[in-house]
Amino acid sequence: MQKQLGQLLLDKLLVIYEIQEQYYSRLLELMEQYQDRPMDLADASLVLVAERTNFRRILTLDSDFLFYRIENQGTFDVIQVQ
Repeated sequence: MQKQLGQLLLDKLLVIYEIQEQYYSRLLELMEQYQDRPMDLADASLVLVAERTNFRRILTLDSDFLFYRIENQGTFDVIQVQ
């Protein structure tokens, strides 16, 4: 799986985003918002990137993304991995 992810990066089908310091407080807000379904920093980062880029499609094994909401955009389009 790791090699395939690396190939996606090389093929520019997968992008890595840097989260700037100005958005750190938003990460904390997201983790507070979902305290009933604990959101870790990695999950909060993915939600933030979705908010900033308008990308809704996510490939994940984490079922919590079925519940997380993207600010002003609704739900994620979760790609199920089997």
